[in-house]
Amino acid sequence: MTADFAIVGAGIAGASLAAELAEGGASVLVLEAEDEPGYHATGRSAAFWEECYGGPEIVPLTLASGPFLRDGGFLHQRGALYIAREGDEELVTDFMQRFVPTGATIQHLGRADLQKRLPGVRHEWSDAIWEPVCADIDVAALHAHYLARMRAAGAQLECRARVSGLKRDGGRWEIATDRGAAHHAATIVNAAGAWADELAAMAGAQPAGIEPYRRTVAQLRIDPPVSNDLPLVLDIRGRFYFKPESGRLWVSPHDEVPSEACDAAPEEMAVAEAIARLEEVVDWRVEAVEHKWAGLRSFAKDRRPVYGYDPAVEGFAWFAGQGGFGIQTSPAAARLGRQLLLGEARDALTETLDAELYSPARFA
Repeated sequence: MTADFAIVGAGIAGASLAAELAEGGASVLVLEAEDEPGYHATGRSAAFWEECYGGPEIVPLTLASGPFLRDGGFLHQRGALYIAREGDEELVTDFMQRFVPTGATIQHLGRADLQKRLPGVRHEWSDAIWEPVCADIDVAALHAHYLARMRAAGAQLECRARVSGLKRDGGRWEIATDRGAAHHAATIVNAAGAWADELAAMAGAQPAGIEPYRRTVAQLRIDPPVSNDLPLVLDIRGRFYFKPESGRLWVSPHDEVPSEACDAAPEEMAVAEAIARLEEVVDWRVEAVEHKWAGLRSFAKDRRPVYGYDPAVEGFAWFAGQGGFGIQTSPAAARLGRQLLLGEARDALTETLDAELYSPARFA
């Protein structure tokens, strides 16, 4: 096939951008290495939309994406608590100072209000920051929405199509896959997640320093049973988070273990750490570990995503490095990506975004 754009990767990043580009009138081919799209990071998300997640420079992408996700029915209101121990007062103050100016909806709570929102919390947890608009995301529905939109707009998806070779010739790319197929495109878009730097090197581009890190989640059965009204709970120190899911509890030790790009698997030590940290917070009893999994979250060195044309390699563009916030920022990010790649003007969804923050030119 010959296309204007060949997007490598069909997770939430590749699917959302493909939908936007195809709706913008471009011919689009999406190449996915796995048997089905969304197998890696997208399919293993903890599935929440949280305004402060990723830091102040990610907040504009998150806030811009919120109305689209709410109006589309992809969000279910939950609320979030960043909780702090006695002695963490400076961390709480710093958090408020960093995020209040971003427009995130947050407020400081004392011990009494913390107890009301988190029954069974241990005495040493004395402060919290409350985010009332935090919500669960229906990740599967959102990913399916973008896949449907891209197909309806004429984009083609090819699975089991791991890219094995790239060659630029006559103003277009020759793309070889490991199953022997050959495709052509004017522009390659790197939405390869944990494999983003490998793809860049294959194209002769300077890697952006995007590194994958393993994140572990375990599903627990708890006594007393978990209320589905419990908020998302995160440690102000970044050592854990947990949330209810269908009568069970999802808990993570908030691990970030450097990893090669691979099919990530959970390690027993990480699951044990998650349980131990949970037991430091609440007096609930863990009855069983029912399920556990791990995924890779990929970041550039500065923890900002990488969107736009490569400054040195003609016809090579980036849409990668979206860490753990790629799903919750996907509507605004994909629209911004479309505008950058097609040369379109900003619109209501992207008018608050500073594209220079995310430009690959910052690594040149």
